[in-house]
Amino acid sequence: MLKKDHRTHFLELRKNTSDAVIDEASLKVANKILGLAVWDYTYYHIFLHSTLKKEIDTRPIITLLQGKDKEVVVPKIAPENRLEHFLLTDNTSLKPNSWGIPEPQNGIQVNPSKIDVVFVPLLAFDQAGNRVGYGGGYYDKFLAECAENTRKIGLSLFDAVDIITDTDAHDITLDYCVTPDKVYSF
Repeated sequence: MLKKDHRTHFLELRKNTSDAVIDEASLKVANKILGLAVWDYTYYHIFLHSTLKKEIDTRPIITLLQGKDKEVVVPKIAPENRLEHFLLTDNTSLKPNSWGIPEPQNGIQVNPSKIDVVFVPLLAFDQAGNRVGYGGGYYDKFLAECAENTRKIGLSLFDAVDIITDTDAHDITLDYCVTPDKVYSF
């Protein structure tokens, strides 16, 4: 199936998922992340979830990271379909953008080459670790700027599809994808 078809299908599935199910799934995903061998690093990049798009709530993961004294980095949309990255501290002011996604308004900017682990938003992923995002290319550009050994962890409400048929050379595959019921390793 093509990315656009997966995108349509999974957006519809999310739309029909209750907030209570998303809350429960988000906690399960956070608990599964505890079992990954990714806790020896320093800089962890995580998206701030959109309640409008019914994404996994990343606050439990952020709480885990902060409890383990990790440096938490969050994105902000910049011109030219790029992301900028800022340390999330007690002094970071967050404000929803036009899509309802909280973004840092101030703070210390972090170069992508310093980031050790990236938690990646997605709509769908396949058995080979390919992902379908929203189609803007933000994460493809960002992940290309990260170090080669940066760990990429997708977060999904749903299990893997068999195959995404229209992957591109610039697509960067995941190392893991965590769902409420399973951890996929690629």
